[in-house]
Amino acid sequence: MAELHRESDLVAVLVRSRVVAVLGAHREFHRPAFYVPDYLHQQGYRILPVNPVLVGETLWGEPVRGSLAELREPVDFVDVFRRPEALGDHVADFLAMQPLPKVAWFQLGIRNDRVAAALSERGIDVVQDHCALADHRRFRAAGLLAARS
Repeated sequence: MAELHRESDLVAVLVRSRVVAVLGAHREFHRPAFYVPDYLHQQGYRILPVNPVLVGETLWGEPVRGSLAELREPVDFVDVFRRPEALGDHVADFLAMQPLPKVAWFQLGIRNDRVAAALSERGIDVVQDHCALADHRRFRAAGLLAARS
């Protein structure tokens, strides 16, 4: 697969996606790992939170999972809120997902070319250094994304 850069590719990811796993999801309202997936949830996406520290809690109506490998349902994209240097620790979890996600979306400020290449080689498209919330809002304002129910 590929690293996605073009706006049309990012729009396509957001249009076709329904289920988003959030690696590094957080419960604190002021943290991007909360308010970005919260925004996506408000836009009609199903959010599957992943954070080993929060296992046993519920966020966005879903139980928090300890790892991506625990997800046993199709995920359209994994929204990643982890430091770039920690991403290598998650490659095995990405590849243990059944089925594999279509896209790994590394949030704004998160870039790891080695991990992106490893995921791409296994058929997972990668978006690096993009905020899903900001892109979604920008594409909605430009009329590229319709409102979802």
